[in-house]
Amino acid sequence: MDSEKKTRTWLPLWIGVGIAIGIFIGNKYSMYTQTGAEGGKNKLSAVLSYINSSYVDKVDMNELVEDALPKIVQELDPHSAYISSKDMKRVNEELEGQFSGIGVSFYVLRDTIVVTSIVPGGPSEAVGIVPGDRIVKVGDSIVAGNGITNDKVLKILRGEKGSEVTLGIKRRNQMDLTDIIVTRGNIPVKSIPVSYMLTDKIGYIKVETFASTTFNEFISAISKLKALGSDSFVIDLRGNVGGKLDIVIAMVNEFLDKGQLIVYAEGRDFPRVDNYADGSGTCKKDQVVVLIDEMSASASEIFSGAIQDHDRGLVMGRKSFGKGLVQSQRDFPDGSAVRLTVARYYTPSGRSIQRKFEKGHYDEYEMTAINRYIQGDYANVDTTMNLQSAQTDGGRTVYGGDGIMPDIFVPRDTIGINSYYNVLVNRGLVLDYAMVYSDLYRDKLEKFDSWFELYKHLLRQPLLDNLVSYADNKGVRPRPYYIQESSKLLETQLYAFIIRNFFDEEGVYSVLLKDDTLMKKSVEMIETGKAAPQAVLSEQYSGATAFNDSRLFRFYNDMNSLSSSNFV
Repeated sequence: MDSEKKTRTWLPLWIGVGIAIGIFIGNKYSMYTQTGAEGGKNKLSAVLSYINSSYVDKVDMNELVEDALPKIVQELDPHSAYISSKDMKRVNEELEGQFSGIGVSFYVLRDTIVVTSIVPGGPSEAVGIVPGDRIVKVGDSIVAGNGITNDKVLKILRGEKGSEVTLGIKRRNQMDLTDIIVTRGNIPVKSIPVSYMLTDKIGYIKVETFASTTFNEFISAISKLKALGSDSFVIDLRGNVGGKLDIVIAMVNEFLDKGQLIVYAEGRDFPRVDNYADGSGTCKKDQVVVLIDEMSASASEIFSGAIQDHDRGLVMGRKSFGKGLVQSQRDFPDGSAVRLTVARYYTPSGRSIQRKFEKGHYDEYEMTAINRYIQGDYANVDTTMNLQSAQTDGGRTVYGGDGIMPDIFVPRDTIGINSYYNVLVNRGLVLDYAMVYSDLYRDKLEKFDSWFELYKHLLRQPLLDNLVSYADNKGVRPRPYYIQESSKLLETQLYAFIIRNFFDEEGVYSVLLKDDTLMKKSVEMIETGKAAPQAVLSEQYSGATAFNDSRLFRFYNDMNSLSSSNFV
């Protein structure tokens, strides 16, 4: 009886202990053997919980997560990204084509914010701010002479729509500051800065990005140019890093017939999605040349790939960047977001746009443009091997899998680029002197009725000599041989920068592109009827034909310098 009693007494206890041990062992085993998303999630949660409860010092867990998330996501591929709520606002401004600010462009000259132009109909125009005004105070803070930078100006002058900011303005010929209250408003950002006629029949359109407003700007540009007599177009996508898919589809649609494939996307858990032209385009019979370079990416490559695959026009320039990964965005309540690669883009002929990348070597991926320059891709037909070949509608062989290879290759030439020129440009002295000159002679220069009249006036001025003297005073010793070698480049930049302070972008681009060999070749191909790739093919052009562009390097130095001016 005693043994039976003991058994009845201890048996439930042993069973309970056995169950507890089994649960404990099972949990421990699952922590080490569980795989997949749940396992990773449990481990990440466990690490964060361990840090929060046991780390030697108090940790801001929100800050830790914000720092960790970008590193986790960016390990996947070069284009997946976590975007903080602070950065998301800036990214959205770029894609939406507007921001909230006071409506001026500015340049920091001699540690002072100088207004260079006013956005028509914007908040600053409404309160009487004019080009040439100095912004000395913002609110109660003196901003002149305090090491002000472009980034600081953007931070203090942009803000929420409807908010007010008091500016202390120093005006020419006035000793005292004038306090002006500006109410911030929505400021449009043009993604097509310029469209104008190259000849009586050929229109030029520069597309800088594919934002929400770009298609409407594009249609307006086409309508304007057609009204001026254009029946052919040069679409400049050089330096355009991409943007919104629906926008580029709508723009390509203007050139294709109904039912022609524009682009398709496909991924592991992303069923193939095709995008076709609907036949409503307004330029289906017009000749078109598309210009690309090593910085043309994503939507720019979709545009040029579709035009090329359907033999719809001629693609000229240099092999594009090779960004063909599709990102899907998930937004979080705090305003942050994660953009995750879910598929790849393919041109109508089946070419993958995305170039290869190696996990853990994304710095090298980002440096590809420089590496291509070092290995000679910009001086010779691209040396990248093992490109993916495909056939166009007309049977031409085109190449992809590493960006878009143009029909006609345009090497980059460094004629006129030397050490003296590089010092002046890198130190910002060309732009500085253009601002000094504009400021010194503003009363006279702003009286010209057109940019061309101002340009003719500038051609008669000793601007280069003045620039050399200005640079000498800044510690850059004159070097006569190099000055002569770079004279045309320096003078062209000076003309463009000064014109930009008084007129819109048409004058700037007209001056910068005046001697651009690629533009001249584009016009030649259109005027001789060779912008249709079949005509090019019939002349025995095989793959990417090369010709020398002695002014392309000049163009990019000029445009990079122009970006020194900002809008707020």
